[in-house]
Amino acid sequence: MAARERRRYELIGIPFDGAATLGWPGSRYAPARIREQLAWMTMRAENGEVYSLDTGELHPAPKIEDAGDVSVVPHDVQTTLDRSADQIADSVRVGAVPLVLGGDDSVLYALIDGVHRATSGRLGVIHFDAHLDIMDHNERQGSWSHSSGMRRGLELERVDREHAIQIGLRHFNYPSSRAAVHKLGPAQITAGEFHRIGVETAVERVLDHVRGADHIVLSFDIDAIDPAHAPGAGAHEPGGLTSRQAIDAVRALAPHIDAFAVTEVNPLTDHRDLTSNLAAYLTYYTAVFG
Repeated sequence: MAARERRRYELIGIPFDGAATLGWPGSRYAPARIREQLAWMTMRAENGEVYSLDTGELHPAPKIEDAGDVSVVPHDVQTTLDRSADQIADSVRVGAVPLVLGGDDSVLYALIDGVHRATSGRLGVIHFDAHLDIMDHNERQGSWSHSSGMRRGLELERVDREHAIQIGLRHFNYPSSRAAVHKLGPAQITAGEFHRIGVETAVERVLDHVRGADHIVLSFDIDAIDPAHAPGAGAHEPGGLTSRQAIDAVRALAPHIDAFAVTEVNPLTDHRDLTSNLAAYLTYYTAVFG
């Protein structure tokens, strides 16, 4: 998919952590904190331009409008996801690129579903996460939790493993998850492999995998990043991506995507807003280089 110049971006907050059945709750507070940090970046625009020290060039300052927060229902996961998908779909229909601020990682499903509702053709999914999120059902988590977003997303009509890939996976999971991966996909680039091959090769693999999709969403669970760089997460999984790797990967992928979400930022476990700030930078890089 070719890059589009001067796209309009729309911030959508989903202050919801009612599907955080494992780890620490608290990501309901993230949209407000990420917005505060985003103001640190947006204030640097002058005369419609922003100066990137990374490229040494002036870039058009992104057009980012704030659409406010979804009207979530704290203890009703499915109603919240449906309302979230509706607002994301409305954003896509008016020609904007949604920049979604979660919220726990059930937001992954809302992002996929929202773009799915608003478009036709095949939908590709790029998902940065330490975890698989392919849980079907269990007694503690039910069928709609922060552990099932990819599973439920792959069940939508025009989403399949051919155009879905996860990056940053690591450590251990249930043996039944291995069977689900082999049956359903999606493709994987583990955190260890990412470190070995580097950002440029990883991005090439991601784009090769989603090539052929008519629309692409990118969801970034902040725990894909090592907790040394992102302490304010829903769970800590050492050995993840660095903040530099994450920023460079998102910057390279931004021109190819139709919607973006950052999830699982937890201000209650953060240190001096380090993680909210990093999430804001991921969001701003998406808008500048998209």
